[in-house]
Amino acid sequence: MRVASRLGAVFSLLGAFVATAVAMGLIVACLFLPAVGAAGQATNGGVKLFNDMPGSFAMNPLAQQSRILASDGTVLATPFNQNRIVVPFSKISKNMKNAQVAIEDERFYEHGAIDSTGLFRAIGSNIFSNGTQGASTLTQQYVKIAIQNEAINSGNTEKAKRAVSRTGMEGYVRKLQQLKYAVSLEQKYTKDQILDGYLNLVYYGGQAYGVEAAARQYFGVHASELNLPQSALLAGIVNEPGNLDPFTNAKGATARRNVVLAKMYQQKMITRDQMIKAQNTKLDLNPHPVKSNSCANSKYAYFCYYVIDWLQKQPSLGKTPKERMATLESGGLTIQTSFNPKMADVINKQIRKKIPQGNKAGVDSAAVIIQPGTGLVLASGQNTKYSNSPGNGTSATNFVDPDGGYAYGSTAKIFAVITALEKGWSPDKKIEVPSYNGKSSAGAPAHIFTNEEIPGRCGLGGDKWPLPNDAPKPPAGSDMSLTDATAQSVNTVFAKIVGELGACEVLKTTSKFGVKDGSGRPITSTISSITLGSSNTTPINLANAYATVASGGMYCPPRPVVSIKNGSGKKLKLSGTQCKRIVSKKVAAETTKIFKSVITDPKGTTHGDIQLDGDRPSAGKTGTEDGSRNLWFVGYTPQIATAVWVGHHAAPKDLKNVTLAGHRYTSPGGGYVFAGDLAAPIWKDIMDGALKGKPIKHFMKPDGTTPKDSPSPKTSEKTTTSNPPTYSGPVSGPASATTVPQTWQPSTTRTYVPPAPKTTQPPKTTQPPKTTQPPKTTEPPKTTEPPKKTNPPKHTGPPPKEK
Repeated sequence: MRVASRLGAVFSLLGAFVATAVAMGLIVACLFLPAVGAAGQATNGGVKLFNDMPGSFAMNPLAQQSRILASDGTVLATPFNQNRIVVPFSKISKNMKNAQVAIEDERFYEHGAIDSTGLFRAIGSNIFSNGTQGASTLTQQYVKIAIQNEAINSGNTEKAKRAVSRTGMEGYVRKLQQLKYAVSLEQKYTKDQILDGYLNLVYYGGQAYGVEAAARQYFGVHASELNLPQSALLAGIVNEPGNLDPFTNAKGATARRNVVLAKMYQQKMITRDQMIKAQNTKLDLNPHPVKSNSCANSKYAYFCYYVIDWLQKQPSLGKTPKERMATLESGGLTIQTSFNPKMADVINKQIRKKIPQGNKAGVDSAAVIIQPGTGLVLASGQNTKYSNSPGNGTSATNFVDPDGGYAYGSTAKIFAVITALEKGWSPDKKIEVPSYNGKSSAGAPAHIFTNEEIPGRCGLGGDKWPLPNDAPKPPAGSDMSLTDATAQSVNTVFAKIVGELGACEVLKTTSKFGVKDGSGRPITSTISSITLGSSNTTPINLANAYATVASGGMYCPPRPVVSIKNGSGKKLKLSGTQCKRIVSKKVAAETTKIFKSVITDPKGTTHGDIQLDGDRPSAGKTGTEDGSRNLWFVGYTPQIATAVWVGHHAAPKDLKNVTLAGHRYTSPGGGYVFAGDLAAPIWKDIMDGALKGKPIKHFMKPDGTTPKDSPSPKTSEKTTTSNPPTYSGPVSGPASATTVPQTWQPSTTRTYVPPAPKTTQPPKTTQPPKTTQPPKTTEPPKTTEPPKKTNPPKHTGPPPKEK
């Protein structure tokens, strides 16, 4: 009975060599002799059958983790489906190579794909002893694991199970096929190449695939640095990675390590003294557990997921988003991003200073910085923590690139200005303020626009559009320059401008600058959307549009990635990164000249309160949606463009009488907050922090000249800089410390965003509402002194709601 049971073990061992031979009328010799290249006679039919089996087998690139890098080289995330870091044979210590060969296949460098000596020795051992000894060579093991690994990576679980099948005819055929593959492998590759593939392939437990990941995980060293006892420990784990985890089974792992050391001594790889010393060495583990590969655990989770979304649109990574994601998780890619952590820290600090995470008012805020002339997203941030669990101060949505977007208010006026300048208007061109020939629903004086004033497919059609200006309103019939109308954000003047230019022409400019909603659809063609930004867009799109002006008229699609390299170090092609000129340098320079006045004009919507440190030249625009539901400031210098958004993401609602970070924001006549109160000061603080230590650059003038750069303003803080590795871009130093005003005086000027007129004609033709709504106020100035006891101007009512 004992002999019979051992014979069963023998048949299990021989598998393909015996059982398949019997089943197919073959003899053992005709199976393994061709594999080792030995001479001998075998039945012609058996040899032919073996040789006719598919035998092509290549050492395909292994699945390994990819890395998403920030501009300073720090790792944002390591996407992978297997934690593997492939290293060349020269980067693996000799101790490790010897240990793995000693315990797995001591005659590896002497035999072919099949070790006939080992096979017959194993048969004898299994028949005449109580133990069971295997006879698979290291090459055969590599083939089996590689087939299983490929099946797992492709999602074919059934194929993965078959790769390790050991029972029945299926198991024998599988063994025979893997033998043929082993023969093919030994014919194509050297022994060192096969061992290298094996060491990078096998599982060492604890989510560590390959020797480099294992060395880092268990000892905090590279594979090239593994000493003798460390190497022996890792080599021993391979046999039972689930059972021999040294963190959970130190005793078992130590015993197995000592077996490996004894094998190394027997094979004269080490001396007896080395063996004894290593066997008496403590495990001396230095745990470096693998960090989660998910962006969710990154400090900069929102930007990380933005990168992932962008990569899934890159054809060089695959034909479909699913294929591209598989490449990302298994291709060992190095994704170099433009993300600057220091600039992101400035954003997060300055936003939270005024709009804390988890504030009782539930106010959200976000900002993004883009480099003019490249479209590279340098930094982003928001006042929430990434989480899939809803809660106050948490969100899984990236506010700078949300699906829906937010109404962008008077920041839209830049596109009317650009259109006007392209048609030959000058910044000083005078526009007559339309008469106040009607009233809003709240009784405010308004001009009632008709189709005659705003004609065309994108115009009013048969509707009328009552549009007021808030007090103190510019006198009807007076002339305002294009620059002053922009600085003071006079709605009726801009509606008149759009009417004269053609609303569809302004919409074309808006689209040309890449402004679209969060789902990628074009901006709606209603007159209030075209003129006053009543439809939605994202902070990234808006920041990039303003960056286009800052660059001198070169539009570059926004992107977070500088370069992608595959596991072999070859650069992959990036799609959708081509820049193109969309307006002339002269038009861009004139636009900048006009929008500089928004920041410097005391009568403007920012009241001259957000001039950057050192009088650094800058330009930008406020935007306040009806009901103050969305507040914006978008502005730029020659180096960077920044968009700041404030609002409620999940359920937009009016912003009024809110207290944030101990400061109450209110205004007469309803308590509404405006962009000049909140978004604009945050923008200034972010820009000052991001540009600290950088030289002061000047914009090109309309005549084509550009003043020379100036040194950066002196500060008492030490400035640190770090540039992205493959492009020249601005980098921030420490955030500036700008004091938040305790109180402020009511403004004398307000920017009103009127409701969109109702549509009664075919698509893209709108009608004004039958009734007017009250105007909304513009941004009040800030001061660090208490407000004077003066009577504020009368207010006509809260900002109206959009229809």
